[in-house]
Amino acid sequence: MTSTTSLWTVDAMRAAMNARIEGPLPVAVSGLSIDTRTVDLGDAFFAIQGDSRDGHDFVEAALQAGAGLAVVAADRRDRLPKDAPLLIVTDVLEALRDLARAARTRSEAKFIGVTGSVGKTGTKEALRLALSREGETHASVASYNNHWGVPLSLARCPQSAKFAVLEMGMNHAGEIEPLSRLVRPHVAIITNVEPVHLEFFGTLEGIADAKAEIFAGLEPGGAVVLNHDNAQYARLRKSAKAAGVERIVTFGEHAKADARLMKCVLRPDGSTVQACILEHDVTYKLGAPGRHVVVNSLAVLVAASLAGADLALTALALADFKPVDGRGARVALSVPGGTALLIDESYNANPASMRAALAVLGQAPIGLHGRRIAVLGDMLELGPQGAALHAALSEPVDAHSIDVVFCAGPLMRSLFEALPSGRRGGYADNAAALEPLVLSAIRAGDAVMIKGSLGSRMGPIAKALQKHYPQQAAADEPVEG
Repeated sequence: MTSTTSLWTVDAMRAAMNARIEGPLPVAVSGLSIDTRTVDLGDAFFAIQGDSRDGHDFVEAALQAGAGLAVVAADRRDRLPKDAPLLIVTDVLEALRDLARAARTRSEAKFIGVTGSVGKTGTKEALRLALSREGETHASVASYNNHWGVPLSLARCPQSAKFAVLEMGMNHAGEIEPLSRLVRPHVAIITNVEPVHLEFFGTLEGIADAKAEIFAGLEPGGAVVLNHDNAQYARLRKSAKAAGVERIVTFGEHAKADARLMKCVLRPDGSTVQACILEHDVTYKLGAPGRHVVVNSLAVLVAASLAGADLALTALALADFKPVDGRGARVALSVPGGTALLIDESYNANPASMRAALAVLGQAPIGLHGRRIAVLGDMLELGPQGAALHAALSEPVDAHSIDVVFCAGPLMRSLFEALPSGRRGGYADNAAALEPLVLSAIRAGDAVMIKGSLGSRMGPIAKALQKHYPQQAAADEPVEG
């Protein structure tokens, strides 16, 4: 559910950001934007200074696209038209944070913060879906989980929302704490701790400590939700207690987990789950495949319950949960002689998510002469262990009976060389060079999964497949004609 009323009055924005007014301003704005490509009529455009682009260069384009006003820095004012509708501040990003604080202060919603090495976005999206059955639910869009994404997502929260779910990410220590203090969650989830961004931490313990920063902003009397099965559970629990957290709730297959997986049946298009959630037995269906999705669904249900939602309604909603673009979305491709299944996992990758994706591919249906094909790009930011962690993927490739593997990037060469010759589909130094090899290899009945870190640029291969082979409605079972 979404709000149909104005998001902010201009007077409230001005007061929250201590802004100066110039030009013919509207009474209110309907949304907030930092991107002229997605600006909607009546939005407030924030001219944020990015790593490579200055938002002030796009203010005029934003206003021409229908933005009601722009929030700009005082030292950039002279670059803009004299009659432009502006809120002028000292620092645009800090002004956005001020507006986010005001949004949090005025809200009566229950806030859930989500972090973890793997599964943040999927867990956030499942919570969005489940909680929406109970009332107006606001959540981060895409993966807006960093120093500008979190304040933008929070400032977008309608005053009328009953629930709010915000994702928090990091790749260095010290990044999550200020985000958590901004959001002040009533419930904080850490999905897991895995070797992600290992280059910047050196150890899993360092990653666990960085994820534990989410405890710093927890509301008094709030709860944290931890994965009891994760190797860093004891460390996270100790950190939570040290932060003064009084309620620690766990999920997983462990006998003492508060949200415990009792049994699950995994299928190519989803799962059926039996679990005990806070001493309540519940059976439900999941519309997305993968054991990792099953485990994270336990965190979804227990967090929703802690936020005051009805367990039966939220569990029922999960049957409609589907993978999002770049994170397991499925597309049926029309190829000569029939169809092939594309599983698009191209948004990002790390050792844990790569293993999970290979497991899902291992369950994917194939046609009579079809093959399960993995197209893999480098997993980045793994430090000195990078080559070994890539080579180790040969084990899940074998365990899940993946027939053919294509590899792109210098790190993936370690996996390619570790594979038996019969599984080697092709290798290239980069994704662009690998693309024609993949396009020419796909045939009717195949299931092909594409995955790699964002920087390895595997997404264009998924797009090229959809362009080269006209797309059909998503299919569960590719068949030969």
